[in-house]
Amino acid sequence: MELPPTEQLAFLTGIGLLAALEIIEWPVGLTIAIGHEIARNRHSRVLREFGEALEEA
Repeated sequence: MELPPTEQLAFLTGIGLLAALEIIEWPVGLTIAIGHEIARNRHSRVLREFGEALEEA
């Protein structure tokens, strides 16, 4: 298993800490974390597809 990049790990740890300290409710923290991961994966896919298109050109 591979750890996520340091910036992402810090973000997710911060969200988890906020939820653990009840500064935000855990469903809100979970929603933020899932949304962040979806956005990150979509961004990676778009960049990968763009790179492949450049290679073909």
